[in-house]
Amino acid sequence: MTVIYQSDCNRLTVYENPGNGAVESVAEEIRQGLCEEQKRVPCKYFYDAAGSKLFERICNLPEYYQTRMEMELLNEHGPEIMDGFSHGDIVELGSGANWKIRKLVTSIDHRRRAGLRYVPVDISHSALIEASSDMLEMYPDMNIMGIVTDFTRNLDRLERERPKLILFLGGTIGNLDENEAQEFLECVAGSMRDDDRFLLGADMIKPAKILEAAYNDSAGVTGLFNKNILTVINRELDADFDHSLFVHRAFYDPRLERVEMHLEACEDMEVEIAGAGIEVAIMSGETIRTEICRKFSRVSLERMVRSAGLRVDRWYTNDDRWFSLTELVKR
Repeated sequence: MTVIYQSDCNRLTVYENPGNGAVESVAEEIRQGLCEEQKRVPCKYFYDAAGSKLFERICNLPEYYQTRMEMELLNEHGPEIMDGFSHGDIVELGSGANWKIRKLVTSIDHRRRAGLRYVPVDISHSALIEASSDMLEMYPDMNIMGIVTDFTRNLDRLERERPKLILFLGGTIGNLDENEAQEFLECVAGSMRDDDRFLLGADMIKPAKILEAAYNDSAGVTGLFNKNILTVINRELDADFDHSLFVHRAFYDPRLERVEMHLEACEDMEVEIAGAGIEVAIMSGETIRTEICRKFSRVSLERMVRSAGLRVDRWYTNDDRWFSLTELVKR
């Protein structure tokens, strides 16, 4: 891996995986997704610097319960989760902002923090460097090793010499379809030692009106976040998407037990994506699916992790069971 940033105190080093985010890879994913019958764009392209900031705003919205409930669980159970873990790596996959990791780090004293290394893994180098620098200011006794990469593909980059507490929070597992989730969880299990632990955040099934309100906030921030994916494609692949010609749509599909986010075209258009070498015809009323957000029952979640070679060691949830943290170990 290549060093792309190092702090003056040498406690923060950020690496980038060779070839990470290569234009050819982005172009192929976008080309493939927009040529399918149900056009789609991978949701990881939401998260440039601007998208990460918009998502931070979403997390503070009254309708968006997930972050609030997960933070409450981390605050309540942080000491138990961190009990006995003082010399190893806390690896946060899809790290984004550093609100949640703070709950765990703050639950231990500075002497134990000195033996830990925080390893945030994120696809956006700007967001990762900014969040890691903030983290270092708050906890100057910690070491931080950031990795800029697509965590769904490059878990073999994680070190195996030190014990690991792996975090995958925010219900992000729901953004992966069944096959993607299976492959991802198997990769996580394959990267773990027998004494490693994996803390997984998952959003649970609940009434559709609660779910749909969370993705159709009254302030319209989720709509801005959704459209930001077009900005990323325009910038990265020299495309000419016009934001004003799309509207945000989000709905819960009870059959598939998931929320879907789409961008719906307001009129017929031709979009040139020069970097992918294609022109895409989009009809009025046609949609581009930008995200799926699967919701789980305890039964479906345990079945999913068990099939990937993991088992639930501890289960944390709130009184209404709307959100859960599960601590997983290898079977």
